Amino acid sequence: MNTLENQPPPLADWNLFSSDRALRDAAVREGAGWARERLLEFGQWAGSAEAMEWAAQANEYPPVLHTHDRYGRRRDEVVFHPAWHQLMRRAVENGIHNLPWTEKREGAHAARAVSAMLASQNEAGHMCPVSMTYSAVPVLARDPQVGAEWIARAASTQYDPSFRPAPEKKGVLIGMALTEKQGGSDVRANTTRAVPVGSGEYILTGHKWFCSAPMCDAFLVLAQAPGGLSCFLLPRWKPNGACNEFHLQRLKTKLGNRSNASSEVEFHGAWAQLLGEEGRGIATIMEMVHHTRLDCVISSSALMRRALVEAVHHARHRHVFGRALASQPLMRNVLMDLALESEAATLLMMRLARSFDERDKAFARLAVAVGKYWVTKRTPAFIAEALECLGGNGYVEEFVMPRLYREAPLNSIWEGSGNVIALDVLRALSRDPESFERVKTEIRLAADPRIERFLNQMGEPDEAMARRLAGRLALALQASLMVRFAPSAMADAFCASRLEGDWGRVFGTLPRVAAFDPVEAVFG
Repeated sequence: MNTLENQPPPLADWNLFSSDRALRDAAVREGAGWARERLLEFGQWAGSAEAMEWAAQANEYPPVLHTHDRYGRRRDEVVFHPAWHQLMRRAVENGIHNLPWTEKREGAHAARAVSAMLASQNEAGHMCPVSMTYSAVPVLARDPQVGAEWIARAASTQYDPSFRPAPEKKGVLIGMALTEKQGGSDVRANTTRAVPVGSGEYILTGHKWFCSAPMCDAFLVLAQAPGGLSCFLLPRWKPNGACNEFHLQRLKTKLGNRSNASSEVEFHGAWAQLLGEEGRGIATIMEMVHHTRLDCVISSSALMRRALVEAVHHARHRHVFGRALASQPLMRNVLMDLALESEAATLLMMRLARSFDERDKAFARLAVAVGKYWVTKRTPAFIAEALECLGGNGYVEEFVMPRLYREAPLNSIWEGSGNVIALDVLRALSRDPESFERVKTEIRLAADPRIERFLNQMGEPDEAMARRLAGRLALALQASLMVRFAPSAMADAFCASRLEGDWGRVFGTLPRVAAFDPVEAVFG
């Protein structure tokens, strides 16, 4: 039988930017209105059937490692499916890896955040090297000599995947290799050794348990120098054009993020250049980590949005018991709850991006940490609920939901898992009191008694309760943004459910005060 009834039409060829009211409005509000045309164009591409097919292929055919050539010589090369290169080319051409550093104007970080969210809705894995390149530039800028050379190369919007020395390439990408198998997040336990051999030049010997995107042209690396743990730039090729002693051991077979290569690597006397001062490696690298944590919030917001769109699209076209699934009271409650969570994540993500444009370090120091903790933590449960809205279809690999589900936990782990971030929130509260005051001032811009009561019940900083504190700060900040910028019905539902206790802690348990159309909220 070829007749197909009561199944939604394919969701493709829609503009991810123009169809997202919260993102459109936030782009203008946060200073990126000048980028509207380029965002519309990119949003149309990211939602195209062609781009969606590339995303599926890049995950169906993951990268392959070649450690040696046919003659037994070291090759240390990762080969990607052509679809990966198509996605990378579009991201680089759109400047997601460098826009704030090349387009020095108001709202550049905000404009980049929108583009990153659109690209991540299509496919998240390829955004890893793009994010790291963007985030590496502030670290490279600390060293005028090294920075001038590599920042100029990263300024190119030409994607060049060829495996050859950086001076011969049209554009470069930069990765990172920080953690080791015996330490993980405890990078002070690193055993990689750095021996000085010249002015700012070192030879590194050791290993890295996770090296992200190993086909990048250079990497920020932590190693123990004579003066203590230090930060280095380690290129894949030496200045004389020879391959650096950068040996790939294996690629990780990951739960999600399958299109992207994550590897174990060993350095056997690899040449590198010092960034910053010896012994100040953590302080130096944290500038990069601060930016990649912003990207964790962006990526998780993107995953939420894509899952929400898929759920609402299914529910508005699927009929049960004589009417559309989206009009059934209980399903409406679920969709409304998901819409609130997605909108709050989007508003927070864009507000964080503006703080980078404004160089508001006091606000960003704490707000990025609590945002990273909360939004990334909410994403797995969110996508599980959105997947369930599709029923059995959501569990089938031909649909996008399984890929989103596998991807969901990553951002909570990358750049500091939940406990690491919660402890960082405590450090910010104790060491940067100005940061706490800036965040509270921002929260109180809503002038809402519900938010004020919630804020006053925050509790004292305590290590055992650090997660609770981080989550409550994030909710207060999201509530303030919702009250100021979301439709009033959505803001009231958010505050009633998240701040006032009448919430079942699972999606779909909104109180009766919620009164808005979830379809209109998502596609309006």
